[in-house]
Amino acid sequence: MALPKLKQDATAARLVGLALPQGSAWATAARQEALARVAAMGLPTKRDEYWRYTDPASLIAPQAPAAAVFENTEQPPFDAIDRLRVVFVDGVFDAAASDPLEMAGLEIARLADVTQLDVHWAKDLMGQLETAGQSPVERPIAALNTAFATDGIVIRATGKAAKPVNLIYLHRDENSDAQLHHLIKIEAGADLTLLENGPAAARFSKVAEVDIADGGAFHHVRTQGRDHERRAFTACFARLGAESTFKSFTLTVNGALTRNETVLTLTGDNAVAHVAGACVGDGAFHHDDTVFVTHDALSCESRQVFKKVLRNGATGVFQGKILVKEGAQKTDGYQISQSLLLDEDSQFLAKPELEIYADDVACSHGSTSGAIDETALFYLRSRGVPHKQATDLLTLAFLAEALDEIEDPALAEDLQGRLEGWLARRR
Repeated sequence: MALPKLKQDATAARLVGLALPQGSAWATAARQEALARVAAMGLPTKRDEYWRYTDPASLIAPQAPAAAVFENTEQPPFDAIDRLRVVFVDGVFDAAASDPLEMAGLEIARLADVTQLDVHWAKDLMGQLETAGQSPVERPIAALNTAFATDGIVIRATGKAAKPVNLIYLHRDENSDAQLHHLIKIEAGADLTLLENGPAAARFSKVAEVDIADGGAFHHVRTQGRDHERRAFTACFARLGAESTFKSFTLTVNGALTRNETVLTLTGDNAVAHVAGACVGDGAFHHDDTVFVTHDALSCESRQVFKKVLRNGATGVFQGKILVKEGAQKTDGYQISQSLLLDEDSQFLAKPELEIYADDVACSHGSTSGAIDETALFYLRSRGVPHKQATDLLTLAFLAEALDEIEDPALAEDLQGRLEGWLARRR
């Protein structure tokens, strides 16, 4: 079936002048297959069902919109934590600023190096989870990333990692257009914590493919910000084996447009998948969380917890689906998306979904949007708390359920402090 002309034109315009990166035979094949998927699907427009709340035009335009570099004087996130630092500046690996790529319990390398090798375990992962994640919902920007991203990080956890790996994305060029692709393999019984922070580029595209074997654990904590004009598309595709764990939390502040997609498939019995996010937006801010969780095994648990605080015309979007396949009995699926609107100009657009083909499950979803609780605000004011500080306290209380999804108390405390600082600066 021919693509609509709008999609044809957008796809052709984006692909003009692009050439597939050179590499080994398997890497080239993966990229060619991804490019074929892009051509078959076409890049998204606002007429697509899962893009109707978010205009993808600036994410797929031939040229990245310029974004002024924000001079941040705060201490960077995670600086107080002992970790292995991997630094990218506008999407380019900075070896001088990074730590040596070696750690007990891990094999770690750059995608740019790995894709030049004739034999590497990444051959069986690159593009595989992204391809599987294209059904039942097409994700062409992720396929575009697989085709053209030249670098990223490749990690194989063979045991419990000695310390977290911290991917640091710095933005220095107001016209930068960066694409990174990460491949992460967690072997049976292994454990890895991945931290990510930084604005990355004027326009940033990042895809991560995470394969977690039986009994493995992957913990992910990410901050996105602070540049006000940045645009970002990220996608995480994860496959979970039996009794494995996937836990991811994202804190987002500032940015003109952010679209975070998470596609999780629970293929082994007793797997656990939690994905959560908190965002605070002010003014020209559009933030979209799109999540698709597939239960395809017995006695699995999934949680989706998303909280958004919006004001001065900011927009928040949540699209979340739980699909329980036939035979996936004893599924426990929970989904909640809530927004706190601090004025009448902001908006929250939500599309929660359940699709269930098993009869012995416990699944729920809920979505609410509202203003500050006037009774609680009056209670705090009557006890001498100034109005703006009282509003901040209630805002932090609203975000607490999402922050509770962070397993490491030190990380949760750090991000709580950053939220408090953001709110204080905008009183």
